[in-house]
Amino acid sequence: MRKLLIVESPGKLKTLRKILGSGWDVQPSVGHITELAHDGEDSLGFDLNESSITCRYVPRGDRGKEVIQKLRAAAKSASEVYLATDPDREGEAIAWHIAEQLKLSQPKRIVYTQITEQAVRQALMAPRTLDTDLINAQRCRQCLDKLVGYKVSPLLWSSTGGKSAGRVQSATLHLVCQREREIQAFQPVDYWSVWVEYAEGLKAFYSASQQTDAAPEEEDDANKKDEDKAPESSRVLSQAEADNLVALAKAHPHHVVNTEGKTTTKAPPPPFITSSLQQSAGAILGFNPEKTMAIAQSLYEGVELPSGPKGLITYMRTDDITLSPEFMAQARDYLAAHDPKNLPEKPPKHRSKDSAQAAHEAIRPTDITLTPSAIKAHLNAEQYQLYELIWRRALASQAAPAKLIKSRIITQSGPVTWEARSMMVSFAGYTTYWNNLEKESSLPMLTQGQALTVHEAAHEKKQTQPPSRYTEPKLVQLMERKGIGRPSTYASTLKTLKTREYLVLKGKVLHPTNLGMQTDEVLSTVLPDLVATQFTAEMESALDAIAEGKNQWEPYLLGWNRGYLRPALEQASQHLSKQYATRPPMQRTYSKPLEPSRTRCPECNTPMGKVTTKKVKKGYFLKCVGTCPDLVMFWSDREKCWERPKPKALTAEGTPPPAPELTAYTCPVCKKTPLETFHYVKDGQKKSLLRCSDPKARTDKKHKDVAFFQSKGRWWSPKFGELPIA
Repeated sequence: MRKLLIVESPGKLKTLRKILGSGWDVQPSVGHITELAHDGEDSLGFDLNESSITCRYVPRGDRGKEVIQKLRAAAKSASEVYLATDPDREGEAIAWHIAEQLKLSQPKRIVYTQITEQAVRQALMAPRTLDTDLINAQRCRQCLDKLVGYKVSPLLWSSTGGKSAGRVQSATLHLVCQREREIQAFQPVDYWSVWVEYAEGLKAFYSASQQTDAAPEEEDDANKKDEDKAPESSRVLSQAEADNLVALAKAHPHHVVNTEGKTTTKAPPPPFITSSLQQSAGAILGFNPEKTMAIAQSLYEGVELPSGPKGLITYMRTDDITLSPEFMAQARDYLAAHDPKNLPEKPPKHRSKDSAQAAHEAIRPTDITLTPSAIKAHLNAEQYQLYELIWRRALASQAAPAKLIKSRIITQSGPVTWEARSMMVSFAGYTTYWNNLEKESSLPMLTQGQALTVHEAAHEKKQTQPPSRYTEPKLVQLMERKGIGRPSTYASTLKTLKTREYLVLKGKVLHPTNLGMQTDEVLSTVLPDLVATQFTAEMESALDAIAEGKNQWEPYLLGWNRGYLRPALEQASQHLSKQYATRPPMQRTYSKPLEPSRTRCPECNTPMGKVTTKKVKKGYFLKCVGTCPDLVMFWSDREKCWERPKPKALTAEGTPPPAPELTAYTCPVCKKTPLETFHYVKDGQKKSLLRCSDPKARTDKKHKDVAFFQSKGRWWSPKFGELPIA
């Protein structure tokens, strides 16, 4: 019998089958095979009990059912089953779901961060059990996100017309909307840059901070100017002052007060993590985060080389800059052979963030000897561009520091001091592979006290600029810095915000739409904590603690719901009900017209529009695009027609119907649970039926037909027959 290896992506199959040979069967799960059910309270698919949480998982659509059947068949004919889903929390949870569906009593979990023969075979030699802490952290994240999304989103439907809210997406949207409000409130200020050009070959700028009677003192690191950037005049806030400085420059002789020159070093940058890869790919290659991750995924899964299929980079979802000792040794060997001057005495040290999960190493080539030029013919253009970026950054991280000569000349004319700066590279070091330095500039050789000839003295009027809008890479960088989300969520969060039409990309920058601004305004007013970055970051820290086994997930989620979400939602609902009682809700606008349906609005007879959403089984619901913008309809499988959401049942007197009452009859499915009498109103008439009294059991498909109706003095069910009236 062959052994079975289950992975996530079908793209890995060819590479892994080549590595493992004929004794193995490699099958993909194609990502998640199950998901939380869409039943129970608010369709959450889980119940928040007093001290525990009950989750109900179902196959993820028809594809999930097909994959489960295929994997079960493969497992039955296998001697051993290994689970090789991705090496992160989500991958661990997927492995757990596979083990549950295949009923594996002792699943063998293996983890590798690169798809090479050595890495895969080493992993197979050391299988482990499933990590329950990682699984619990992912289950908690999933329940937490669904709880926030399903509980908070309805607040938007009646207020802004927004489609959804989310723990990560709403905090990210808030950052963009905050910046937009800063731009709108910005008041530009005029200022003047004042400078002199000398015949000796330098341009010096007015410096208000220099002392005229002594050489300038070295500033501390906190206040030191960025000497890598081009110099600029100290800011002058009136034209009169600027004119006066130019007049003084022309009226007085100029001489050199002081010259400085020092050699400094600049350390190499760390290798890529998910966020820095997305930022660099965006800035250099023009790729958005989603595209970057898709190309990186293809490089990780492997490409066909003359020696066979091979994974070219390590796993691309990581927040740790650590590199394996094996790769560092390989990189040093490469530098020793090809660039010995760039080989440092000791490997450079890079400091990881305190919040890094450190689950696996940074993004790097699996083999540094596979240079971009050597494998260019086997990659498409975009794969080559991204691989070259990763290869150069990884090698640069292990190269020697760059050596820079920074010079400064201080000149004086009467009471006014001027400054010129330059930066030259004396040893390229790591910049041979990754040049992140500003443009070089040079100054002439001058001596202290030397007289200078003014060629021109002038000023230039400028204006302060508003804060810049975020590009997608810059927003990812901010999300990382603020602790919003994790590497696996950056690209998907931005995609959701664009899909929901909260953000739109104009050129290379993100603009919030009117809907996005309105949605953020409402959430900032009624649920300010939810959009606060610190609040979201603290939740991420709590999830990290669960992944590390320091906290239990059920007490955390139950406490968070009781202590924050439930009371916050009650206050938010009260606030919005008062606010929108006196004015109509803000109308939802769509960038594209809704596809018309054949169903007409029951009020104004206008063909209703289809609103696409994954949250309903049908895949869309209907919304009036005529004179009834708040009227929506959902498909009923039971009635086989479109229906409005049903309000809570009331009697003819306008009061709720009586509460259910237990009967002496037992449920024909449960066998022991009593049936209850359920009262309801239909077409203005009071009616009753018998159903199972266990609310959890009623969500089971087996209970679908447990409903006894009154007919001719008896309780009658189409499936279970008649019951005598007691």
